[in-house]
Amino acid sequence: MDSSCRRSAGESTSWLLAWNDSVSKIPDKRRAISCDFSFIMARFDLTKGKNFMEKRRFTLCASLILLLGLNGLQAQEKQSLKFAWPEEKKAAVCLTYDDGLDCHLDVAAPALERHGFRGTFYVTGNSVSLNSRTGEWRAMAARGHELGNHTLFHPCHGSTYDWVKPEYDLDSYTLERLMSELFTANSLLKAVDGREERSFAYTCTNHTIKGLSFVDDIRTLFPAARGGGEMPAAMDQVDPYYVPSWGVVDPTGEELIQYVEQAIEQGTMAVIMFHSVGGGYLNVSSEAHEQLLSYLDEHSDILWVDTFQNVMKHVSSELLPFQAFTE
Repeated sequence: MDSSCRRSAGESTSWLLAWNDSVSKIPDKRRAISCDFSFIMARFDLTKGKNFMEKRRFTLCASLILLLGLNGLQAQEKQSLKFAWPEEKKAAVCLTYDDGLDCHLDVAAPALERHGFRGTFYVTGNSVSLNSRTGEWRAMAARGHELGNHTLFHPCHGSTYDWVKPEYDLDSYTLERLMSELFTANSLLKAVDGREERSFAYTCTNHTIKGLSFVDDIRTLFPAARGGGEMPAAMDQVDPYYVPSWGVVDPTGEELIQYVEQAIEQGTMAVIMFHSVGGGYLNVSSEAHEQLLSYLDEHSDILWVDTFQNVMKHVSSELLPFQAFTE
């Protein structure tokens, strides 16, 4: 503890001793303000003297000044924090592919690898391709791609999507059933790629059961999760357990590139949600996909293209100082 704090403690009443003990936990400039406050208050022992009301008013004013000073310093410290991407990159790009489709093995992964990129493939436990081509999925993971958890049976809100079977209507689930299925899907994917950890993607970006969010509940199973919504304006606004993404349907190559350029301008991350590549439902054409990859390759000096899990490990680490101001 600073010498001024020790001096004040020797002259103060018991409540000042407690105050000074807490000061030792306050860093640098904020500690100095706190020490000055306790030194002043030691001169105004509230248990003695005749002008009790006057001293009480002084105490309230001094406390207000202290709080304003600490809040001002906290605001300055938060403003001084700056989110940074590795190697001074300007933005990150995560290319993600949903549902465990044959075209991911045949088209998407080979295209990524031609440019030296790795993607995240969110595979459902009941994927026909995963069952019939398990060895190829295992080999793809061994080449550095992430196999992410996309549930066992792809449950979604039946009230929104008419193709959802009643038994897989997310609103017919209990939280216990969902968590059990997510755990089982993790075990299944571990049997394929041997990895202990992987990220999660909300099916249909749905994150509620009967109106109650389960975003906080999945934190015990995953390091991060992909959701939906607008690209964050700043990285300190990102919740690692519901990261926004763009679910594309027949986009042009130019539209995909514009989305990435928005991330560059904002210094944030572009997470793109693909399904079919080169033909199928919620499709992106092979040509548009390749146009995007060529752009990313040409701008690799300013763009970090990696799996969702790898990028989010960095994001979570960078966000720790920001989170200290909200706890």
